[in-house]
Amino acid sequence: MPIAQSPLKFERDALEPVMSKETFDFHYGKHHAAYVKTANDLTAGTKYEKMSLDDLVRAAKADGEAKLFNNAAQAWNHDFFWASLTPDYKAPPKALATAIDAAFGSFDKFKEAFVAKGIGHFGSGWVWLIAKDGKLSLEDTHDADTPLAHGKTALLVCDVWEHAYYIDARNDRKSYLENFISKLANFEHAASLFAA
Repeated sequence: MPIAQSPLKFERDALEPVMSKETFDFHYGKHHAAYVKTANDLTAGTKYEKMSLDDLVRAAKADGEAKLFNNAAQAWNHDFFWASLTPDYKAPPKALATAIDAAFGSFDKFKEAFVAKGIGHFGSGWVWLIAKDGKLSLEDTHDADTPLAHGKTALLVCDVWEHAYYIDARNDRKSYLENFISKLANFEHAASLFAA
């Protein structure tokens, strides 16, 4: 069964003015859709054809199938990114907030570290909040790489490919990251993954 592009849980204009409908028209409607289509084209008639997206990402990585991995992982990363966004921003729930304080000193220090990680990332990629053994850390991955391929548990992600922010923020990655972590990040979704 072909993999499917996850539907957005909000309207394409729901994050305006921080993230515009035009950005979603291109980012979700073209970039993400193209990764899904290419992954499906590459798996048609192969041993990968009936795999779930999670299994496909892991198998393509293990088998050294770079083109398939890049497209499947980008499909997975984008699904995760949309789930990491919300028009109804709230501070992290108690258990996640406590873990953030333990790992970073405070929620404000966490936000500063998240933005700094994104600014410091050279080129295209992703900034992730990761959980391991109940402890949190920040990691960045390049291009299509994803924590899923390395057995890590992702809680939250921000896309730092230029296509994610160039329409709205031009080359100002810093303001894009600050807006993400302070206005759009879905900490309730992150908390549910942390609890699991």
